[in-house]
Formats: sequence, C-alpha cells, structure tokens
Amino acid sequence: MNIYPTRNRVLVQPKEAESKTKSGIILPDTASKERPHEGTIVAVGSGRIDNKGRTIPMQVKAGQKVMFSEWSGSEIEIEGKKQLLIKEDDLLAVL
Repeated sequence: MNIYPTRNRVLVQPKEAESKTKSGIILPDTASKERPHEGTIVAVGSGRIDNKGRTIPMQVKAGQKVMFSEWSGSEIEIEGKKQLLIKEDDLLAVL
C-alpha cells in the first residue's frame, strides 16, 4: 500500500524502541518503554501553502534521519509496521 502525505506532512518510520538499557539490562515486553524520538523519513508532502496560494517546498526529503517531538504526529499501521504522520513543524532536527 502506498501512502503519500499531503501538504506539510511527512511519513516517518520510527526507530525501534530499545530492548535493553545502556548498562545491558534486557527489558521485557511488559516494561514501559519510551516512545522513540528519532526515525527515517519514508515520504514527504508537497509543502505548505502560504496566504497568497504559493507552495513553500519542504526542507526535508525521503531517506533523511530526523528527530521529532515525543508525542507529535498520528501513529498509523501500514503492512504491519507502525509509522507516524508528522507535520514538518514538529520535526526538531535532521540527524
């Protein structure tokens, strides 16, 4: 299934949640894990439209690794994989 974000939204494949801590302790599935703040852009929209009707192109492109706000975007599932639809304004940095 192909999904294309509209306007100023991006489709992000989030980085997998860590299954063990930095010190090597393995976390069980029942432990609360933080939602990832990083991911890879899968697809981008056409860009934001300003007040005069002009399209302002996106500053990011597919394939870039990005950092985003913890609870930004809408989580969707595509072919068994969880992905996020996020507004470009909610992206914090390109890694």
